[in-house]
Amino acid sequence: MQTLDQYVYFMRETGLFGMLVNPQRSSLYDYVTGVEVGMDSHSRKGRSGKKMEYLVESFIKATGKEYYYQMTLSQIKRKWHMDFSAITPRKKFDFVVKTDNCVYAIEVNFYNNDGSKQTETARSYMMLAEESKSINNFKFVWITDGGGWLKSRNSLEEAFNVLDDLYNIADMEHGILKKIFV
Repeated sequence: MQTLDQYVYFMRETGLFGMLVNPQRSSLYDYVTGVEVGMDSHSRKGRSGKKMEYLVESFIKATGKEYYYQMTLSQIKRKWHMDFSAITPRKKFDFVVKTDNCVYAIEVNFYNNDGSKQTETARSYMMLAEESKSINNFKFVWITDGGGWLKSRNSLEEAFNVLDDLYNIADMEHGILKKIFV
């Protein structure tokens, strides 16, 4: 059970008091429905992203290679003594695969819908791929898929022309990870 002060704090911070006092705002029902819709769309986004991660992980496991989940550049640097001074962002990769010859840093995503997110992600990963080319025994890999790319084809094509390792689900089904993790 919450205290009265906690309820007051919640109502003030969420703007519920303002909504009740200001008649120009929509009804409480509309407000709550909007919050629910927003939460649900965020949940769907999270679920599709997690499903993609699980799928990619199953293909990584099938290669038999050593891998790590959610690893930062500083963790990679400490573990394998790599120099990441060429890479500007602080980055946490979805997966990192270690082979005898190389460390593969992998980003995974899935887009159900089109939007500016794909374009921004593509730009960011193109920059990361270019920066990482100068790092010995390190490769950046991007695995992405989903119908959201249909209207963002230009961004994906541009990224495909820059990234050496850009793959989708079909590529994994055809054994691409076993081919690149040598």
